[in-house]
Amino acid sequence: MRLDKFLKISRLIKRRTLAKEVADQGRISINGAKSKAASNVAIGDELTIQFGQKVLTIEVKSLKENVNKNEAASLYEIKKEEPVNQS
Repeated sequence: MRLDKFLKISRLIKRRTLAKEVADQGRISINGAKSKAASNVAIGDELTIQFGQKVLTIEVKSLKENVNKNEAASLYEIKKEEPVNQS
């Protein structure tokens, strides 16, 4: 599944166009490698996403084409959530 679609379906990012912009800015990595919106996401992948002032690390648990709002969080598990390092 495409990275931008996974982020939208899992509701980590509300819109697919926004997910594409974030990925194209280099703020998302899959298993440590910078990723674009069209990158493939697989079960077990570790995503690191930089949102403004925090960095979220998640593990992909499931891939589904459609999920309701209540099931969206079951697609991933949060591994780490930390503030952005200010250097």
